[in-house]
Amino acid sequence: MIYKFYQQHIFPHLLNQIMQTPSLMQSRHQLLSNLQGEVLEIGFGTGLNLPFYQNIDKLYALEPNSDVYQLAHQSVQKAPFQVQHIQASAEKLPFADASLDNIVSTWTMCSITDLDQAISEIYRVLKPEGTLHLVEHVQYNDNNTLKKLQDIFTPLQKVIADGCHFNRNIELALFKANFKFILKAYYDANGVPKIGRRMFFAKAQKM
Repeated sequence: MIYKFYQQHIFPHLLNQIMQTPSLMQSRHQLLSNLQGEVLEIGFGTGLNLPFYQNIDKLYALEPNSDVYQLAHQSVQKAPFQVQHIQASAEKLPFADASLDNIVSTWTMCSITDLDQAISEIYRVLKPEGTLHLVEHVQYNDNNTLKKLQDIFTPLQKVIADGCHFNRNIELALFKANFKFILKAYYDANGVPKIGRRMFFAKAQKM
């Protein structure tokens, strides 16, 4: 009962504050400002990406947690484009095969329960020339000490941060699912605890 209350009423507000760290907001701007047309956002959360969509026509805001989505109500109402809430999981996207031009994931793949299935679904619904745009915190691949700490603390992180993993290799998961990268970069985000500071910024398409 207490944990459910924490998940529904406390964690969403904590997450909303953490994800407004200036370095993360700058990454959102770099990733999203040039998108056009219709966009599916995986893990819409509290709507922090909304101000950075400058030229889109419609946003499918996939967010399975209705309590979290409600925190974005005012921002959604002010958006200069249509926002449609999709209350579904990333593992089972309610879209036809090869139907979407752009899919966005910002700090979401860390917490999806079945990441491989979700990536398979993203691949299925993306058009052949469509693009997956993502920025995620990921496993260190050049610091064994921090990598081990990520492994040690991930079980606790999953409990306190709604399933979040410190130690996922998102690049490898996408490569195994037959995505090719048209842009990719790793960086360490300022203002974030060192254990979760390594970020993966990428744009990927079907092979």
